Amino acid sequence: MNILANDGLSNAGIKELKKSGFNIMTTNVSQEHLIDFINKNSIDALLVRSATNVRKDLIDSCPKLKLIGRGGVGMDNIDVKYAKSKKIHVINTPNASSISVAELVFAHLYGGVRFLYDSNRNMPLEGEINFKALKKNYSKGIELRGKTLGIIGLGRIGKEVCKIALGIGMEVIACDNFQDKALIEIDFFNGKSTSFEIRTISKEEVLKKADFVSLHVPAQKKYVIDKDDMKLMKNGSVLINASRGGVINEKALLNFLDSGKFNFAALDTFENEPKPEIKLLMHPKVSLSPHIGAATIQAQERIGLELASQINKLLK
Repeated sequence: MNILANDGLSNAGIKELKKSGFNIMTTNVSQEHLIDFINKNSIDALLVRSATNVRKDLIDSCPKLKLIGRGGVGMDNIDVKYAKSKKIHVINTPNASSISVAELVFAHLYGGVRFLYDSNRNMPLEGEINFKALKKNYSKGIELRGKTLGIIGLGRIGKEVCKIALGIGMEVIACDNFQDKALIEIDFFNGKSTSFEIRTISKEEVLKKADFVSLHVPAQKKYVIDKDDMKLMKNGSVLINASRGGVINEKALLNFLDSGKFNFAALDTFENEPKPEIKLLMHPKVSLSPHIGAATIQAQERIGLELASQINKLLK
């Protein structure tokens, strides 16, 4: 059977699939040429990340396709229900990237509270001639310990974010539409562990009480954080989005950054990917990354192995 990993696949995943007798192609085919490539090369399984869309037209045009796999959690770039109605297996890797996304959230948080997102822009330009002034500009950093982190969406990734926050001494509050409480298990390097029970509260309470608000929700038809939600947040608070683009009203966010309501924002995903709003990209109070939450070596290896395991069960 032929598998096209159009957005790439880890060596570990490729090795595992080849060992099972699959033929793996890692050619990156543009969206407009994808249907022809699949049909000409008799592709049985298409693996994608977030860059490739698998919509109804592709599904209808590729009758040999037996499986669609998403290397990651969110599947908003795949017409899942329609594919399943055509008896096509649709799989993803919900567990593989949670730790990587959670660590990116804290990379943004630590970089934000110590102004690294801004100092890394300005030090190469002014560090040699304006060192003392820059030192003064960045001298009012804060510690995360003792602050309150609000988590919107206490799923797999939200729980990993919660673990890190608890580990560094933050208070955690959370809201979730599907659970009233969650048991957070924290494992340590020496085999010991501890657990915390987090009881969820309303989104409004989280927004009012949190110093930092981090979103971990799937793609939505409406904004999860809109203008009125931002009004509820503390003066000097921070908003982080490493979930999906379009869950935050970015125009409202810019207004609240300009007004001084928010200290800074951290964005890994954007409403208009792959062409984010230029005002966000240029804003001095935004810490930026190009949708790299799952982009670690370890996460990609886990994604590859998890996809290989599921494909072996379904197609072998």
